[in-house]
Amino acid sequence: MASDATDPTDPNQPTETRSRVTVHTDGACLGNPGPGGWGAILRYGRHELELYGGEADTTNNRTELMAAIRALETLSRPSAVDLHTDSSYVRNGIMSWVAKWKANGWRTAAKAPVKNEDLWRRLDAAAAGHDVTWHWVKGHAGDPGNERADMLANKGVDKALGRL
Repeated sequence: MASDATDPTDPNQPTETRSRVTVHTDGACLGNPGPGGWGAILRYGRHELELYGGEADTTNNRTELMAAIRALETLSRPSAVDLHTDSSYVRNGIMSWVAKWKANGWRTAAKAPVKNEDLWRRLDAAAAGHDVTWHWVKGHAGDPGNERADMLANKGVDKALGRL
């Protein structure tokens, strides 16, 4: 049966006709380094998915990266994504620094190895299949999505500590 409707899941369709997903992410760490967790909320239409996880020994920057990575890796098809993070490290890194690091063989301008290279490579790969718009939000300032992501990140800390 033929249809004139555009398939929003077709990766060959223009971005504006693809699935639009809203994502809120956050990371949390008790000590830096220390036990940490990450959380993400994905919304597509009326559907919502909460994700969280944790590690016994990590850093705040790694938890922030993991939240974005896991959210993007969860998407099953190319999507237009509005990703909200309170981490300027994640937002600046993916929007500005990653391209320079890749061009420099994953070295900084000072020729030092990029910290968290493993996760930056993973985030770069996860974002590549989507049209991601990166939004910075102020943390702990009442943004409902950020507050829920923070709650999930802390649940991830509890998981890492064996409290769940």
